[in-house]
Amino acid sequence: MKVLSSLAFIAAGLQVASAHYIWTTLIANGQSSTAAVRAPPNNTPVEAVTSTAMVCGANNRGVSQTVSVAAGASVGFKLDNNLYHPGPAAIYMGQVPGGQTAATWDGSGANWFKIAEWGAQFNPFKFVTEGQSQLSTTIPSNVPSGDYLLRIEQVGLHVAGAPQYYISCAQITVTGGGGGNPPRVSIPGYVSRSDPGLAVNIHYPIPTSYTVPGPRPWRG
Repeated sequence: MKVLSSLAFIAAGLQVASAHYIWTTLIANGQSSTAAVRAPPNNTPVEAVTSTAMVCGANNRGVSQTVSVAAGASVGFKLDNNLYHPGPAAIYMGQVPGGQTAATWDGSGANWFKIAEWGAQFNPFKFVTEGQSQLSTTIPSNVPSGDYLLRIEQVGLHVAGAPQYYISCAQITVTGGGGGNPPRVSIPGYVSRSDPGLAVNIHYPIPTSYTVPGPRPWRG
């Protein structure tokens, strides 16, 4: 019996691990790139929302490419798996400060703004990204030209009170932009564990409304 119990515990652990995922690939200009994506070396999520790992994930591998993307163009990220954990997702842009490049900036400072988010649907309650393997949006046409980090996050809310963040960043250069001035936030610092969208128990009582954590998307 002890052997069977141990095997069941191991199997459960493997199932949970297999449900983790990494945003590995940037989709831009109708092409794919892994060489521009700061992705973590494994699929362990970020759980401490005050950690600097909230910027682009923990212990990201070095990248060799910065991709040029026109303002107004479609951009997105692909996973190495499907989104098994229920929860919201969002895409942010971080404008690189003067004197730095997308390749050298660590993401610090109040330079981030959200450009897209995916929340929940109701009757029945479900997060709209569940089961997907790619999320895409468009860069606001009025965003200023220059270097950026394009950041994606998806939050697993399957364990109440313990949100799991799956994060990667891509290095991009925006061309043909405008004079927009979006309100900006710092990462970390843009959310707290007590935010209703993170502290919620999605299993009981089943939510009848849901707000994605963080600022509202800016579209120019």
